[in-house]
Amino acid sequence: MKKKTIVRLLSIVAATAAIPALLVTPANAAATDRCGEGYSDKDGSAWKATGSGGNIRSGPSTSCSIVGKASSGHKLDYHCYLYLDEAYFWTYLRDDSTGKYGWVRGDLLSDHGSLKHC
Repeated sequence: MKKKTIVRLLSIVAATAAIPALLVTPANAAATDRCGEGYSDKDGSAWKATGSGGNIRSGPSTSCSIVGKASSGHKLDYHCYLYLDEAYFWTYLRDDSTGKYGWVRGDLLSDHGSLKHC
């Protein structure tokens, strides 16, 4: 094998090995760093009932652990929302039916969640 071909192959291998590192972007890392974060009730609006429901997470990211499920018909007390470059708005809330606090993606809530920024 020619030296030029070997150098090209090594370049391709090195570039391929770097791909997983590129997937952990600063935005994703920032969202994961927010796992466990909560906020006071800034919304003040009346409680809502969920639409289809969704996972309640410890932070505003699908990388954060699931702490409960906001099932259809549960009463939710919205506190506030964040948008963290994951293409989703996240609402911090309390599920009055279970007493769980956490984050639910806005697209999983029938009215898309809180209107007050955290």
